[in-house]
Amino acid sequence: MSLPAEIIGLASEVVDALRARGETVSTAESLTAGAVSSAIVTIAGASDVFVGGVTAYRDEIKISHLGVDPELLELHTAVSEEVAVAMAQGAINSFGTTWGIGTTGVAGPNPLDGHPVGAVWVSIQGPVCQSIELSLSGERESVRNAATASAIATFARILRHRA
Repeated sequence: MSLPAEIIGLASEVVDALRARGETVSTAESLTAGAVSSAIVTIAGASDVFVGGVTAYRDEIKISHLGVDPELLELHTAVSEEVAVAMAQGAINSFGTTWGIGTTGVAGPNPLDGHPVGAVWVSIQGPVCQSIELSLSGERESVRNAATASAIATFARILRHRA
């Protein structure tokens, strides 16, 4: 998966902002399968701020490695704001970071649990918390690329506007 130069630029902005503040980030990724982590660590010096990530494709891993409450998955399904928030918080708890980024959704080719291909939730947790819902179109790779780009861009915006 190759990301556009704009996203690499935003990832660089993220790394620089975190380094300047002495803060750290970790990830909990489902449909992006490590692409958010990969975008961040593309930047030289990312080891100063990036601690680690979990690719939690299956619900069992969301539960066992990120501490997602099984009832959340049962009530809301994995493709929900509640689960994206719990994943991001689970990354913070697992890695002891300032920030956590959670991604969950349906990359395709088939719908999942009643959610269409392109249904995505991204959650940023930390000193500022924000979740976004995306309704993306296209093939599997374009959905994953757009979800990754949205996660990085949202985090960069949060860091840029944080006092």
